Amino acid sequence: MNKVRKAIIPAAGLGTRFLPATKAMAKEMLPIVDIPTIQMIVQEAVDSGIEQIIIVINDSKEVIENHFHYHKELEQKLKDTGKFEQAQLIRDIADMADIYFVRQKEQLGLGHAIYTARKLIGDEPFAIMLGDDLVYNDDYPALKQLIDAYDQTQSSVVGVQTVSKEDVSKYGVISIEQTDESNLRLHKMNGMVEKPSVEEAPSQMAVLGRYVLTPKIFEILANQKPGKGNEIQLTDAIDTLMQSESVYAYDFEGIRYDIGDKFGFVKAIIDYSLRRDDLRDEVIAFLETKKGMI
Repeated sequence: MNKVRKAIIPAAGLGTRFLPATKAMAKEMLPIVDIPTIQMIVQEAVDSGIEQIIIVINDSKEVIENHFHYHKELEQKLKDTGKFEQAQLIRDIADMADIYFVRQKEQLGLGHAIYTARKLIGDEPFAIMLGDDLVYNDDYPALKQLIDAYDQTQSSVVGVQTVSKEDVSKYGVISIEQTDESNLRLHKMNGMVEKPSVEEAPSQMAVLGRYVLTPKIFEILANQKPGKGNEIQLTDAIDTLMQSESVYAYDFEGIRYDIGDKFGFVKAIIDYSLRRDDLRDEVIAFLETKKGMI
């Protein structure tokens, strides 16, 4: 049985939905309170048993690379001022996992970004985690749920949840052939459509930023023609993969935040603040004072 040991995190996008904040700052470094969103994604990967992480960046995203490297000068400064906990916190970020960086030379779509990392994946199944999708499940990480489904099926698995009809046009939407009777969250797929209209959508089950794929996908991406938005779409490649291999969808458990959306980002900050013992009481008290504004 092939173990899922590696994950790709695409982080080469321009972050235009968060301008002007992202004019000179990587959107993946925008924090949920005090933790960059990409660090939270990496933590989910580590908690799911991933051993090696490949982050795909562009020429302006060196700040992400720097974040996961040691900063000995800062560590020493913190130690010199007696801030030993903070010094260890900085050191622990660099020790989270074996992290490698690949540069996407052209912005040709998500499928192209994934293909850029192919040499570091080799002939192994691997995970993909999109940085715009943050999933809270403290007991059973979303990616681990997909990895377990892969171990069961030995087939590619995409993470899905049900979205409203009005939102189907924002996502890749799946078509279901059969549901596993022993696990009603597991569905065999027979199609996938990228950002369909409400009328075209085959279901309301949308792919939400977590995948476990077999290496066969790289053969398909090598010849994949541009699709929606004139970009090389991962959705189109997965749809082609179904012609030669079984592909499953797993309806993962967890609260998902679209942190590529401004309101989704605000919701994540509020919810994660309420989960923190050091902030919860103050946040609740502050929100109580705002009732008159609503």
